[in-house]
Amino acid sequence: MWLIFEPPSSTAITGIKRTQINFTVAIDFTASNGNPSQSTSLHYMNPYQLNAYAMALKAVGEIIQDYDSDKMFPALGFGAKIPPEGHVSHEFPLNANPDNPHCSGIEGILEAYHDSLKTVQLYGPTNFAPVVNHVARYAAAVQDGSQYFVLLIITDGVISDMAQTKEAIVNAAKLPMSIIIVGVGQAEFDAMVELDGDDVRISSRGKVAERDIVQFVPFRDYIDRTGNHVLSMARLAKDVLAEIPDQFISYMKGRNIKPNPAPPPYTPTGHTLQTQI
Repeated sequence: MWLIFEPPSSTAITGIKRTQINFTVAIDFTASNGNPSQSTSLHYMNPYQLNAYAMALKAVGEIIQDYDSDKMFPALGFGAKIPPEGHVSHEFPLNANPDNPHCSGIEGILEAYHDSLKTVQLYGPTNFAPVVNHVARYAAAVQDGSQYFVLLIITDGVISDMAQTKEAIVNAAKLPMSIIIVGVGQAEFDAMVELDGDDVRISSRGKVAERDIVQFVPFRDYIDRTGNHVLSMARLAKDVLAEIPDQFISYMKGRNIKPNPAPPPYTPTGHTLQTQI
């Protein structure tokens, strides 16, 4: 079916063209997040509570996973030195399987995330373009309306490749794709707001993006003063998903991809409808 932003338990809409929604998660493993062994790090592995990244992933992921039918998510990391050679990667699989980076559900992503923190070295720089282009390659292969791709990036907001990321987003705006950026920590997120493009449509090399495909959400606006608990899952869900329906529809309309016509009302064979007056 077409993407319907209603709880999955709600009544299905008939006669709608089926579209598979594919979610990919990308997590920032750069050194600006702080040493994971220290309590000041956004990646601190506290045995008693979730760190900022895990809390954001769980809160946002549990919202969006209900719109992905198979619950299998490609999960990537960027900005870390990875074993065994120790080279810097900006699109490594969290489960260490480059042939199949899919994780089962949000719990599977969390498990792979925690395992990655034990094996990779936080480094840098913070490059978004590789993960945007990674998902865009898949979106470019399926432009008939049968699939739509959503990339969730969780980051501390210190971006290094702004020009390349803008170019990647402008190119991705032509594809069946949306991007959600969740900012964690207390950094200034001016660059993320610029990528969001609500006030000024993003452009690159003189070319303006065909659609606005980026939604930025600062996670700190939804947690309590201790930074340990989400205050309002409903408000978070609303804001995270706020722009995706329009982005989805704008792609379909721009490509003249229409819903299938609704079938005629069902009448059981051998029965006629009677009206008693």
